[in-house]
Amino acid sequence: MFEIKLLNKISPAGLEKLDNSKYRCADDSENPDAIMVRSAAMHEMEFGKKLKAIARAGAGVNNIPIERCSENGIVVFNTPGANANAVKELVLAALLLSSRKIVQGINWTKTLKGKGDEVGKLVEKGKSQFAGPEIAGKKLGVIGLGAIGILVANIGCRLGMEVYGYDPYISVEGAWGLSRSVKHAKSLKEIFENCDYISVHVPLTPETKGLVNSESIKLMKKDVRILNFARGELAVAEDIKAGIEEGRIACYATDFPTEELIDVEGVLTIPHLGASTPESEDNCAKMAAVELVGYLEYGNIKNSVNLPDAEMPYTGDTRVTIIHKNIPNMLTQISSAFSGANANIDNLINKSKKDYAYTMIDLSGEVEAQVIENLKKIEGVIRVRVI
Repeated sequence: MFEIKLLNKISPAGLEKLDNSKYRCADDSENPDAIMVRSAAMHEMEFGKKLKAIARAGAGVNNIPIERCSENGIVVFNTPGANANAVKELVLAALLLSSRKIVQGINWTKTLKGKGDEVGKLVEKGKSQFAGPEIAGKKLGVIGLGAIGILVANIGCRLGMEVYGYDPYISVEGAWGLSRSVKHAKSLKEIFENCDYISVHVPLTPETKGLVNSESIKLMKKDVRILNFARGELAVAEDIKAGIEEGRIACYATDFPTEELIDVEGVLTIPHLGASTPESEDNCAKMAAVELVGYLEYGNIKNSVNLPDAEMPYTGDTRVTIIHKNIPNMLTQISSAFSGANANIDNLINKSKKDYAYTMIDLSGEVEAQVIENLKKIEGVIRVRVI
């Protein structure tokens, strides 16, 4: 029986993917095999030696201590694309809200309460202050063409916008899903200089932090509208405010409110609603559960943020999985541990991701306990499992 600790409320649609005869899911599990989490902060948590995996029901993993997990052989999964449609729809709403001053207009009409028969005349007199441009025919720049960015770019095309896409790391699968109408931007500068609307969809890394800053804003068209539904730190708040005050930015819409940006004219702060749909929560939970089942029961890894994807049909009688450092001569030492015990290897896969690697080996017959002990003694081996 696998113990799964739930750090947040996880959709029942996901928990249904975990067979009750094999899994016990509870928020009070003290020594779990795996953890399912949404937004709960885990950086201060102590992890038991039994913990094998953490599945984040969502895309961002800033709440998880990734490096510490890697050092302890804990696989961290996320659910890329599961909430993509929900975020895309909110970005679409932001495109319209940033253009037409709808929020400002709604708030203004509340001030007319009690004006009686004058309301109609006051509306006609005051509505001009909330006028804004249509999005059809305008240029939309999408920075980052992952699961969400592609959907945003494609919907922009269908709405009659001229769409530029920038992503030097776009996957083959992503390229197949991108509309042929999207123009290939060869640089960020091309996006900044040409686009009326810019939507950012890149992960937060040391390289992307502060992507929208005073220097990049200077390159942008006057009255640009910037949409940030990826991570708040991708934009420098003080530089956004300065850009608005200088008349360079017409609107900044973000799903990540901060003290500096709340109640600033020209800024739309949305309370992190990107994935807040029942459909998105179901999709994320189901994907997270399937990832855990694949790893705990078969050793397969898909959508891990700290270890390589590695999937292999179970062809032998016993499967041994090894998480280890990505260093020279490791595979030779691992193979020698089996050959020295006359173990017959049916199938083997070895994949690496930055500093870490993962090896799966299917064997004919059972594996001797001494072989496992010898594997654990190899310098650089972090965790060995027998499935």
